[in-house]
Amino acid sequence: MAEAASEELLLAAAFVSDAQYNRNIPFKTSPQAVRLYYLYNHWIMQTVTYFFIFLNLSLAVFEEPAVYPLPFLATSLVEVLCLLVFFGRLTHFAKITPRNVFWKDTKNICIMVAILLSLTDLAIYGALRIYNIKSIRWSRIARPIFLINFAESRQIRRAFRSIRNTLPEITYVFLLFMFSLLMFSLMALKLFGERNLQTAEGLPYFRNYLEIVFDLYVLVTTANSPDVMMPAFDFSSWYALFFIAFVIVNTYIFMSLFLAVVYNNYKKHLKNEIRQLAYMKHRKMIEAFNLLKEEEGAQPVVREARWKQLVKLVAPDISNSHRELLLRISDDEQKGFIDKKSFVQLADLLNIQVITLKIRSHPLGQWMPRVYKSSVSQFLRSMVRHRGFVWTYDAIILINAIFIALDEETPYISYAEWVFLALYIIEILLKVYTYEPRVFFGKNQFWNWFDTLIIFAALTATILNTTLKSTTQYNSQQILDIVFILRVLRLIRIVDSIQRFRVIMNTLINIIPTMLTFGGLTLVVYCIFAIIGMELFHGKIQFFPANSNAPYALECGNPALKDSLFARGKYCKNNFNNFASSFIVLMELTVVNQCGFANVTAQPAKLYFIAFHIVMVIIIVNIFVSFILEAFFVEYSLEKSEVETAIERKIQELGMGVQEDVLQDEQLLDNMESAEHDLEGEVGTKTQPRGLVFKIASKRYRTVDALLQRMFEAEIPPEDEGPSLEEILNLPPAAAGPTHLTSERAV
Repeated sequence: MAEAASEELLLAAAFVSDAQYNRNIPFKTSPQAVRLYYLYNHWIMQTVTYFFIFLNLSLAVFEEPAVYPLPFLATSLVEVLCLLVFFGRLTHFAKITPRNVFWKDTKNICIMVAILLSLTDLAIYGALRIYNIKSIRWSRIARPIFLINFAESRQIRRAFRSIRNTLPEITYVFLLFMFSLLMFSLMALKLFGERNLQTAEGLPYFRNYLEIVFDLYVLVTTANSPDVMMPAFDFSSWYALFFIAFVIVNTYIFMSLFLAVVYNNYKKHLKNEIRQLAYMKHRKMIEAFNLLKEEEGAQPVVREARWKQLVKLVAPDISNSHRELLLRISDDEQKGFIDKKSFVQLADLLNIQVITLKIRSHPLGQWMPRVYKSSVSQFLRSMVRHRGFVWTYDAIILINAIFIALDEETPYISYAEWVFLALYIIEILLKVYTYEPRVFFGKNQFWNWFDTLIIFAALTATILNTTLKSTTQYNSQQILDIVFILRVLRLIRIVDSIQRFRVIMNTLINIIPTMLTFGGLTLVVYCIFAIIGMELFHGKIQFFPANSNAPYALECGNPALKDSLFARGKYCKNNFNNFASSFIVLMELTVVNQCGFANVTAQPAKLYFIAFHIVMVIIIVNIFVSFILEAFFVEYSLEKSEVETAIERKIQELGMGVQEDVLQDEQLLDNMESAEHDLEGEVGTKTQPRGLVFKIASKRYRTVDALLQRMFEAEIPPEDEGPSLEEILNLPPAAAGPTHLTSERAV
């Protein structure tokens, strides 16, 4: 009986953990499978998986054409090791997933096919290499599949699904845009083709229709403006009206229309998907409740002792006092049990970061009580807390900015820098004297750490630079550069002084984790296009030092570039000769300004650059902007969520709240981990130890999914249980069987 109860608790904890982190991994409910499921989701296992994924992707840096060449045997062994890890991870996944679900999951099929293709290609390439036969590593383009299709990468898959769902509407706008582009190109051919105009390179101007289409497409990005217009503009000023009309219609109207269509459709599809996730989380919490429920009269409830065991399993790292606080919120009337409605909120409660604090006094107040509590000391501390102190240093920062812009060689300017450094050091010392040091340098006090590190780094660099100036044999320019950078960085402190600036900056910091999703998406696209680009253009363009005597050094190693703008502009280092330089070129290709590659291969090569611009700029960048807009609106304008308000309300009811401005007063608020023994023997206590206070650590949600659900959570009534898991996932009842299943669609 006890063993069965323990298994139910373990399974319930798995459901709550899935709800907390929005995992949609299908798993069996046998005790062995649940334990394997816990191991599968362990952060070490996930970290190892991502390490080998990125190691596999980074092999392109060491393979031919290589940035840092390594023997083929070394890279092939590393690749085989990566593939073995991927196969082991997939096998682990198969052990916890029902067989019929595993083989119907497209993600798993994609991973297996990618492993087989990589091994086959590696064997063929190695065999041909033995006979000195040159071949292509065609399977490298499949490596990003591992980043996309492992279960941990659900946010990247969601981004790809967003692209797939948005493509139909984008296609209609794109076709209309292409129609406009082709019409303007035809007009340009008729207007300028018969006037014998020439470009700056002496080539015919707007006489080939396909080249006109490409040049005007580049003009949409403004990369070749006003160069493309100048021959016609020199001939007649009236022709500028044609290019102005083109830019207005295609650059400003159509590009803005792309963003509007992408944003509208992205939000619509994202809303449906996140609503499904919200219902899924709701259902998982109900499943967990059903496993642990007991009857209290006619009402199903979870007993307090059972609830505590569950929370210890799901969140073993939170403090006992934090756990007691969550219990007081869930069992508001202290009945000794938690009802269904309160239990369902547990996953959201665990996603709110709460700091447990202990009140103590300033150490100087203990060491030198008479001095620290004297009238002079109190006046000094009240002065530092006054708003005028902040305004004074804001003015000092602005004056410092003016001095930074002035001539450094002027002696008075050089002396003034020491004055500013002294003032900043005095500011920090006064704040540490006024506010308790361990609070002032707390782990959440980003700006205090930033100010202190910047100021003392600038002081160290300035002293070092002054010392080195007296040594004529040493060039201290690098140290001087560091000094200049640190001086400029000090100006960022003004951001923390202005409330509106601080809100915007904190919002940007909070949505950084959500940007990582699109960082992964961008990495996938860049890897694919970089590998294709290396195969198409490797060796076509070479970089030579300025004093090189190599043939065609001035033409980037290719006579086809003689007298071209590409060669005269010294763009030779922008090539596809290795993986790193390919990434740099792809950064530049967002404006489709690499016509040199078409000159050294063939004109159809321009399709490569247009395809990259369409995928990266028109689709992905617009979806990225849409996501940032939506996430920014949520972080910047929405009120606190219901569960966060419940935590803060309970903290205030218990009289254990602390305001943000109080954190830097005379109280010493220390992390409570050292005083956890106060609660160890009092499992059933209903009161917190004396001197404890709580504070919401951050408005930032721990997961990307939690942030996204915050956008639409208000549309789901708390009492609405929603459809069953099978109905949410559109799975037939037979597929579910006797197990509790969740699932996730593949890309």
